[in-house]
Amino acid sequence: MSTAPDTVGLDPRIRRTRQSLQDALEKLLSKKDFEEISVQDVAETATLNRATFYDHYPDKFALLECLVATRFRERLEERNIRFDGCEGAVRTIAIGVCTYLAEMPRAKLTSNPGSGQHLETAVVAVMRGMILEGLKSHGGRQRVSPELLAATAAWAIFGAAKEWLRTPNRVSVDRIASTIEVMVKPIFSAAGNHPSANNSRRNT
Repeated sequence: MSTAPDTVGLDPRIRRTRQSLQDALEKLLSKKDFEEISVQDVAETATLNRATFYDHYPDKFALLECLVATRFRERLEERNIRFDGCEGAVRTIAIGVCTYLAEMPRAKLTSNPGSGQHLETAVVAVMRGMILEGLKSHGGRQRVSPELLAATAAWAIFGAAKEWLRTPNRVSVDRIASTIEVMVKPIFSAAGNHPSANNSRRNT
C-alpha cells in the first residue's frame, strides 16, 4: 500500500473514513505505545467496526505509514519545503526531516523495530516522491535513473537525520542540515545531475 497521503482524489466518504482512522490512531498514540494498540482499538476510537477498518487498510502498520506520510507532508507544505533543483533544496528538506523527527509527540514510536521501520518507510517515501518530482521537472541528462537517484538521496538524508536524532548533545537543526547538504549533494553530481537543491521560500 502506498505511503503517500491516501485521501487525495478519493470519494469524499472514503476520504472521511480514512481520515477518521488516521485521527483515531494519532489520538491513541498520545496515550500508549504503538505495539499496545490493536485494530479494534483504532476502530472503536473512530466509531467504526473492524470490517470497515480492513476495507481501507490491511493492518495497523499500513495505517501508521499513511498517518506518518500525511503528517510529514503537511509539515513540509506548511514550511513551503520543496525539491525543485534550486540552491538549498537538500538543506531545506533536511531541516524538514530533522524538525519532524525531533518534534514527534511519541518518541517511543521508534523504539519498537516494527513501528520504527514503518515510520522510516513513510518518511522516506515522501522525500523520494518530492525529489523525483523535482528531478523530472528539470530533466537533464543523468547517468542513472531518476527513481534510483531519488531513492538513494532520500535514504541518505533520512539516515543522517536519524543518526543526528539519537546523538547526545546534538547540534542545532540548521547546523546538521548544512552538514547533510554537504554529504548528499555529491550523490547528485555523481549521477550527472547538479541540484543546488531547493528553493523553500522559508527557512526555519
